[in-house]
Amino acid sequence: MASREQPDTKRSAIKLQAWDALDAHFKKVSKLHLRQLFADDPNRGERMAVEAAGLYLDYSKNRITDETLKLLLRLAEQSGLQARIEAMFRGEKINVTEKRAVLHVALRAPRGASIVVDGENVVPKVHAVLDKMTDFSDRVRSGVWKGHTGKRIRNVINIGIGGSDLGPVMAYEALKAYSDHDMTFRFVSNIDGTDFAEAVRDLDQAETLFTISSKTFTTLETMTNAHTARAWSLAGLGGDEASVAKHFVAVSTNAAAVSKFGIDTANMFEFWDWVGGRYSMDSAIGLSTMIAIGPDNFRAMLDGFHQMDEHFRATPFERNLPVLMALLSVWYNDFFGAETVAVLPYEQYLKRFPAYLQQLTMESNGKHVTLDGTPVVRQTGPIYWGEPGTNGQHSFYQLIHQGTRLIPCDFIAFAKPLNPLGRHHDMLLANVFAQAEALAFGKTLDEVKAEGTPDWLAPHRVFEGNRPSNTILAERLTPETLGKLVALYEHCVFTQGVIWNIDSFDQWGVELGKVLAQRIIPELESEAEPGLTHDSSTNDLIRRYRKLKEFLCKSE
Repeated sequence: MASREQPDTKRSAIKLQAWDALDAHFKKVSKLHLRQLFADDPNRGERMAVEAAGLYLDYSKNRITDETLKLLLRLAEQSGLQARIEAMFRGEKINVTEKRAVLHVALRAPRGASIVVDGENVVPKVHAVLDKMTDFSDRVRSGVWKGHTGKRIRNVINIGIGGSDLGPVMAYEALKAYSDHDMTFRFVSNIDGTDFAEAVRDLDQAETLFTISSKTFTTLETMTNAHTARAWSLAGLGGDEASVAKHFVAVSTNAAAVSKFGIDTANMFEFWDWVGGRYSMDSAIGLSTMIAIGPDNFRAMLDGFHQMDEHFRATPFERNLPVLMALLSVWYNDFFGAETVAVLPYEQYLKRFPAYLQQLTMESNGKHVTLDGTPVVRQTGPIYWGEPGTNGQHSFYQLIHQGTRLIPCDFIAFAKPLNPLGRHHDMLLANVFAQAEALAFGKTLDEVKAEGTPDWLAPHRVFEGNRPSNTILAERLTPETLGKLVALYEHCVFTQGVIWNIDSFDQWGVELGKVLAQRIIPELESEAEPGLTHDSSTNDLIRRYRKLKEFLCKSE
């Protein structure tokens, strides 16, 4: 891979040719309608589909021809995608701005595998932590681990933020059918006190365990909530400091800070700087997930991740699910000017999956400079969003069907329900297939008039169609399947980043606001009027807040 100081100009020139070819091709095919594409190729639906690792991807309802696909695959090849994949799996430091390896794939590598970072095989360390998590989870789930008063733990609250929250909460909701329903699991991330207050409102301190997830054990939001949790726990346990060790565990690398907090470092679960936060749900960050669903199900999820890893690493691009999905998103983002991707899981348990993908995709690829620090010349990082079906059909689908914006969609569905109830699942799946069909083919003015619609109303009932979508179909939502789905999107994000020549694994964009907040906090809390040096808007807002706070305090 080229360094920041010496960009590979030859590769850049070749890659520019691939972009130019796609630009020219786009002008020829951009107006083609999916109605015509299917009419010209009646077998398109069977031909433009790939099945791998238990996931079936139908990408036939995309505005592409065979030539489009060929040119997109050439772009991937000329971008050096295969070399970058191999570099990631070898443990090379492909996160160039932080000089770190990117090895979430090591978190699900099987015992006995070898992935080397700085001369050391990291896989044995990964499995040592997994074994430690397994032992702890078994003790909590069985009641062997008891709280300070001798009561068993019935409530687990994960405190984290970003990837230390979004991953665990998504996985818990997705796999709730497999969780221990005799236990309560909650998640606190927001520094808004309401988040913590509502999480503990009906809980008994003697039965509550907190997992504090912070690599450095200094993250402002997480540690503020952690200290609030500590005070709440002590208040219900007679103020005995020794109780902290029975009601708090840590996912961290800062043993000194963990010990100072009162947590026994024997109950500190490690992860590493080659694991990015948004890629960490299958690391020790997933401790609450493992307690909820049990070690066997957690390891089944890891196996699902690994199956998709191997598919991504070894499969030719034309049959490679993450590569195909990434190239299609680049096609719409950079040629059609589509700004968003809607992820629409027709599975209620996946209700937090779109929110999880928001961080995974947008924190990864929301970048404005290339690996060598020069401004990007193409759009990067589409906005990912969505809700589970069918509820979304009665809200935002109107915009997707008849609005002026092009919004590519990913439909996700399962053949077997986890909660079979009469006709419910057939009706759910009928909606998946119907929505994708309606988006693709729409309804013409002639078809509307043929139904007897008055001329004045007819334009309002026309559906232009030609709205692209993928459909991902699996047998049922299991821990293994969830691992496959998450890894699918992880590698899709990676592929997009390679195509755009950006660093998908740093996140400097989150820093500036955090730094400024640290400056503003004492200005809000000081008793004396602070000397403010912000812009006039920020200065006025601070003064107004201070006056309101003072007034409200006096009136209470």
